[in-house]
Amino acid sequence: QVQLVESGGGLVQAGGSLRLSCAASGSISSINAMGWYRQAPGNERELVATITFGGGTTNYAPSVEGRFTISRDNAKNTAFLQMNSLKPEDTAVYYCNAVASAYYSGTYYSDYDYWGQGTQVTVSS
Repeated sequence: QVQLVESGGGLVQAGGSLRLSCAASGSISSINAMGWYRQAPGNERELVATITFGGGTTNYAPSVEGRFTISRDNAKNTAFLQMNSLKPEDTAVYYCNAVASAYYSGTYYSDYDYWGQGTQVTVSS
């Protein structure tokens, strides 16, 4: 199995900053990419940012470009999301995602999607 553990969510005033972390553990062979998605009440889950573990290529939603920065620590199988200049519309549950290969229960799972449990980010105006 592969587990993703998120941390760093919370309540912050508009204009403030938060840093999310996501650590992947378990029977991991390799990680292709990690990313963050978010879901606000009544909305679909949407992409926030992704990063490849090989070349470090990043991708951001237009709404967060220039304010959020995604990074990773390959040795620790961990991704980070630095969120600056937060706005009330950034309020959502943030979910970590990993595209990883793993071997468990006698089966090899290649580039399978794994999700964290989610962490709440609330930005007050």
